[in-house]
Amino acid sequence: MSARISPLRLEAFEQLPKHARRCVFWEVDPDIVGREDHLTDPEFEKEAWLSMVMLEWGSCGQVALAGPPPAADGGADEAPCAGYILYAPPNAVPRAQRMPTGPVSADAVLLTSMGVEPGWESDGLPHTLIAQVVAELVRRGVRALEAFGRTAEADTIDPAGTDPQTRAAVEALGECSFDHCMIDADFLTEVGFDVVSPHRYFPRLRLELDKGLGWKAEVEAALERLLNSAELSQPVGAGNGG
Repeated sequence: MSARISPLRLEAFEQLPKHARRCVFWEVDPDIVGREDHLTDPEFEKEAWLSMVMLEWGSCGQVALAGPPPAADGGADEAPCAGYILYAPPNAVPRAQRMPTGPVSADAVLLTSMGVEPGWESDGLPHTLIAQVVAELVRRGVRALEAFGRTAEADTIDPAGTDPQTRAAVEALGECSFDHCMIDADFLTEVGFDVVSPHRYFPRLRLELDKGLGWKAEVEAALERLLNSAELSQPVGAGNGG
């Protein structure tokens, strides 16, 4: 089975997986919520954040839906979500201001989170989602894409034993925590990102989208490599049937 990837629209918010709808790790500043408070409606907060970014900046996500497109009669697309990816200007992402390897470069868009439903990882969907984001941002004239990666060592981190800056970065918010809501650093380097600010737990990585006169050819080549790697990662016979 294949997935159809398209820009995330606010009316399709309910199609996102439950965690994606409720995850506000990047979108809400824990200092505003207050350490003694809890988020009574994280889903509302996430939808409000998406609405704000879409209104002020434009599309900030891609969603992959499983199966064929809906009939041409205008009916709603109720296909299940296979995966999603979100990105935004760094000044719209409160958690970015708390990361020890910040700030994000002024010419870059920040890749915040990505999720792929069980069974879709082997179909190369993570690579294809990244390729779709790159293609979208190149069309919009963005020069670079950056992300805060999570290293394997971060999964064993003891927040109580780290420095204050790292503790601020890993502070949980509602149901969200860094080990569930950050993208793996090894995956980011695999798809072409370079580390621009090293860190034991949370390096900042960058993917150049504009490299002078030859940038268009280089980006197109990078997209082709991403899509090829997605195809190579599929098991024999994958995508040939439902």
